[in-house]
This record gives sequence, structure tokens and C-alpha cells, in this order.
Amino acid sequence: MKSLFNFLSSFSRRSGNYILAASIGSRLLSFFASWIALQIILDKKLGVVIYAFQIILFITPIASLGINQGLIRYGSFLNTNKEKNNLFSLVLKKGLLISILFTALTILISTLINFDIPITSFYLKLLALAFIGQFLFEILQIQFRLLKKNKAFAFTELIYNIILVLLVFSLSFYFKELGYAIAIVLTPLLTFLIFIKRIKFNWKTTPNFDFINSTFWRYGLFASMANVTSVLLISIDILLIGNILSDMEMVTAFKYISLIPFSILFLSRAFMATDFVEFTEKLTNKEYIYSYIKNYILLFSFISIGFLAVISVFGKFLLSLFDPEYVHYFSTLLVLTFGITGLLILRGLFGNLLSSIGKSHVNFIIIAIAILLNIVLNYYLIPTYGIFGAAITSAFLMWFTGVFCMIFFFYYYTSFINQTSSKK
Repeated sequence: MKSLFNFLSSFSRRSGNYILAASIGSRLLSFFASWIALQIILDKKLGVVIYAFQIILFITPIASLGINQGLIRYGSFLNTNKEKNNLFSLVLKKGLLISILFTALTILISTLINFDIPITSFYLKLLALAFIGQFLFEILQIQFRLLKKNKAFAFTELIYNIILVLLVFSLSFYFKELGYAIAIVLTPLLTFLIFIKRIKFNWKTTPNFDFINSTFWRYGLFASMANVTSVLLISIDILLIGNILSDMEMVTAFKYISLIPFSILFLSRAFMATDFVEFTEKLTNKEYIYSYIKNYILLFSFISIGFLAVISVFGKFLLSLFDPEYVHYFSTLLVLTFGITGLLILRGLFGNLLSSIGKSHVNFIIIAIAILLNIVLNYYLIPTYGIFGAAITSAFLMWFTGVFCMIFFFYYYTSFINQTSSKK
């Protein structure tokens, strides 16, 4: 327990407590924004926007070709803030251009698709604009982490969700589902504009880095795909529910039920946001890495047990806050909560560790297999069990990806240490 106490103290010294507090506030605000939308907008109409946004979330990981992920890993190995800011400038210019091109391509393709619900195409075009703002917001947060300004990172997270609540309330009130979609697009862009002045970089500079090569781009692309496993899994479920059941009310129900268990992931993300740069810098210190793994797993095992207990007791009440009818889906909530513990204990940690040693492609392969299994299992389970079947699939795959990320990390980390030692 002394080791665990030291682990938490170290986390606090790196301003992790600020990130954690901001994450809690952000989750509550995000939850509140979703609740507001559900109260103002009809389920069927809201379901269409949610459905279109899940398609956008599928594309988002590659909408900047993962250059933002390259920024955080390779930036961790740079020695000075000037070098890190120069890399930020390069990533900003290249990534912005790529995001704009992906936005235009998505808008073009969406005009060629005949959706069962025609208005889906319109929302797909509108929400594609979120690629740009989301990229800018993500690299802003990454740069604060690289500069060890974790307090600033925490404030960006909090301000983002405050803006989201204000925009969702005001725009949804006047423009209903259209306003909700506009709020999603504007929130990251506005947050970026508020905080960008805190980063001292020269837009005109054209720095040269030896590591900006095919390996850099390959790492970033695979890492960007791997780091959104939870989003991909829940997005696939929502899309398949919409396609198989052709019931937008079920899409909305599953989306909102999943908000409760997925909200706890802020804890794992807070630790990774605080510590990714730290343990990437110390990868060659085998004792430090193994100690970090042991304490992390111990801490999040306790948290997972407690979270399962809370949901078991208060789950029905939490569901009733969205809609009294959602209480019927309590078993779906329990299954999803069990699955989330797999992400908390294993996936969040080992997925990031794999990325830190440069094995982002392994993460991607695991995800690709999980996506394939998701489609196959859901086509069997959703027609029979409805959204409960989708929950079973998600829970299984959350643990599946976590276990295999752990196995492959230990396998490749041994090779990484041996290669590093031989170079010395």
C-alpha cells in the first residue's frame, strides 16, 4: 500500500489532481449537456444526429492522418520547449491542411450515399466540419502536456465542456437538433481560439526534424486508430443497432445508457493524460515501468469493484434521470459496466504503453480484429436480444482488447529493452 500511496503522490506532483478534478467536472458537464439535448429534442430527431455523428467518429481518428499522435510521442523525446514548439508549428500547418481535405472529401462522399433517412446526409456534411476544430483542440491539449503545463491542459478540458453546455442549451432551444449539431462543431474550435495564445510558437517557421519520415506518419496513423477503441466499439454498436433494428429510438436509448458506464473512463484518461509523457521519457527504466504497471492495475481494480457496486445499487435511479422508460434496460447497463472495467484495468494502460514503445500498429491490429468480431457477433445477437445483445458484444470486446494489449506489450517491451541496451 505504501507503493500505491507513492504512486498517487507522484501523480499529484505532476498536477494530476488538477486534471482529475477537471475531468470530473467535465464528465458532469458533458452528462448535463446530453441530458439537456434529450429534454429539448425528440428522441427520433436526436437519434438521427447521433447516428450521423457516430459516422464522423469513425473517420475522426484518420482525419489528420494521426499527426497529432506523432506530436505527443516524438515530442516527448525532444529536450527543449523551443524544439517542442517548433514541432507543434509543423504539426499545426500540416494537420490543418489534411483535416480540411478530409472534411471536403467527407462532404463530397456524403452526397453520393442514399441514406434510409435522407436528412442524415445533411447532418453528415455539417458534422464533418468538426474534423477541423477537433484536430486543433487535440494538438492544443497535447502541446500543454508536452510542455508539462498540466494545469493548462486541465483548464482546456473544463472550458471545452462549459462551452458545450452553453451552446447545446442555447442552440438546441432555438434550433432543436440542428442547434445540437452546430454546438458539436463549434465547441472545440472556440476552445482552441481561447487558449492558443498561451503557446509561444512561430507560424512562419519551417523546422526540420530527422524523425519526420514514413515511420513518424505510420506510427501516428496507427496510434490514432488505437487510442479510440472505446469510441469505435460503441460507435459500431450504435450504427448496427440503427441498421439492424431500423429504430432510432433504440439508437438514442443505447447511446444514453452507455453514457453512464463510459463516464468513469475519465479516471483512466486523467492518468494517461498526466503520465504518458512521463513514462515515455522513462521507457528504458524497467523498474519504473513495472512499478507503474503494478500500482496502476491495483488502483483501478479497486475503482472498478467500487463502480460495479455503485451501478448495481443506483443504476436504475441513474437511468430514470434520462427517461423513466430506460429503467427497463438496467441489465444492459450492468453488462456495459462490467465491460468498462476491462478498459479501466487493462486497455487504458497497456494500449498507451504499446504506443509509447512505438508499437501502435499492434494496437491497430487488435482493434481491427475486435471490429470484425463486433460486426459478426452483433449480427447474431442484436436481432435476438436487441440492445442487450449489443451490450454483451461490447463487454466481451473491451476485455478482449485489454487482455491482448497486455500480452503484446510484455512481449514487445522485452525486445525494446534489449534493443536499447545493445545501442548503448
